[in-house]
Amino acid sequence: MVYTMTDALRENFLGNSPGWYKLTIIGFLIINPILVTYDPFIASWILVLEFIFTLAMALKCYPLQPGGLLAVEAIVLGLATPEMVFHEAEVNFPVIMLLMFMVAGIYFLREMLLFTFTKILLGVKSKVLLSVMFSFAAAFLSAFLDALTVTAVIITVAVGFYGVYHKVASGKTFDLDHDAATDDDVVELHRGDLENFRAFLRSLMMHGAVGTALGGVTTLVGEPQNLLIAEIMDWEFVEFFLRMAHISMPVLVVGLLTCILLEVTKSFGYGAQLSPKVREVLEEYDRMMTEKRSRRESMAIGVQGAVAVVLIIALGFHLAEPGVVGLLVIVLATAFNGITEEHRIGHAFEEALPFTALLVVFFAIVAVIDNQGLFTPVIDWVRTYDGKTQEALFFLANGLLSMISDNVFVATVYITEVNELYQSGEITRVEFDSLAVAINTGTNIPSVATPNGQAAFLFLLTSALAPLIRLSYGRMVVMALPYTITMTLTGLAALWYFTNLVPPAHVG
Repeated sequence: MVYTMTDALRENFLGNSPGWYKLTIIGFLIINPILVTYDPFIASWILVLEFIFTLAMALKCYPLQPGGLLAVEAIVLGLATPEMVFHEAEVNFPVIMLLMFMVAGIYFLREMLLFTFTKILLGVKSKVLLSVMFSFAAAFLSAFLDALTVTAVIITVAVGFYGVYHKVASGKTFDLDHDAATDDDVVELHRGDLENFRAFLRSLMMHGAVGTALGGVTTLVGEPQNLLIAEIMDWEFVEFFLRMAHISMPVLVVGLLTCILLEVTKSFGYGAQLSPKVREVLEEYDRMMTEKRSRRESMAIGVQGAVAVVLIIALGFHLAEPGVVGLLVIVLATAFNGITEEHRIGHAFEEALPFTALLVVFFAIVAVIDNQGLFTPVIDWVRTYDGKTQEALFFLANGLLSMISDNVFVATVYITEVNELYQSGEITRVEFDSLAVAINTGTNIPSVATPNGQAAFLFLLTSALAPLIRLSYGRMVVMALPYTITMTLTGLAALWYFTNLVPPAHVG
């Protein structure tokens, strides 16, 4: 009886995850209390690395469960308190609302998005041009909307494309229900094309994800920390753009050039083309859907298009918090398209809520970082320098720490520290402005190196799409590496050599 219960517990713990992975997590949970008794500071750093490991193994086990166990243990061991976790979640409540409602709102626009992007995908034959279009469109939209919303859009589009071809590759017709999560039914003839299609979608997703970073750094609505920095600095929309432009615009150009170079050289996992067989399937799907589309379905696409315009206007002019706008999208898209059954509405939240829970777990790790002062030595070291050297070190330090933790948290810590220096008279307003620019660009640009560096990247990694196209943590790091190098070096050079477009005498 004891053996049976033990055996059952072993099988139930973390479900179908590999045995070695389960033993690793158990090892973490055993060693952490020992490390805390030795040195809480070191134990906290080990905990952060353990949590990053759970993110890296996202395709083996969704990080919510192992990461959640580590977070709970950290609180039990006194590395943080429940109140601190709640405070981190409270500070990031707009991001939580965004995930809860905006991602669900995008779900109700999927027919219009699939219709639009199918025309683009089939109309643009050049993979290089298509990649640049994805990257630039993501950058442009992120500058006026927000990176998570744009990421939700490209995920929805990719899932739609993948589902269409996977259904045909499994020997089924377009109108049949199908589970795209398994390749068991895929016909041998299609397996090579399916793998190539996955590589094709992976490259487009990464170009689009990096695009959200390229655009997100430019305006105060692009990323959550941008708005925080703008409020502290008293910068309006145009002034924020101009203060970042001497860095953000060169980085945008270099980012797009990197996109072209990666596709031309077919390096770092890029360069996969849309095979003739896949194109033929998508063209046939487009023709069939056009022929079968009823007046009601055409009207639904039209309504979704109109709601998308409302979405862009509301976010572009910042008429309300993105999460509130997302709720508006849900109400309009469902009311005017006759979606009134609770179970149909419920499906829209399946994608976002697991990630929302994971994000709150992540805030618990951030609370440990804050409570144990893990970044304090770095901050103290950077403050020993001044002038351009200090700005460059702020840029690099923010970038490095954002790769490890989270760019919103890092920006919050640094801008608060610098604001205290300004309020106490230790730095001038001109120095304050320069350091704020370094903090914003540092948290937004180098942080593309890892999925946990930016919420949009982490959302992509933990989405339903990632396992379908075999997009793992390690693969994301490798594919982001050339972008990280070129964008970081460009940003650093621009910060050092280029002049801010806003006159130094101006006080926001």
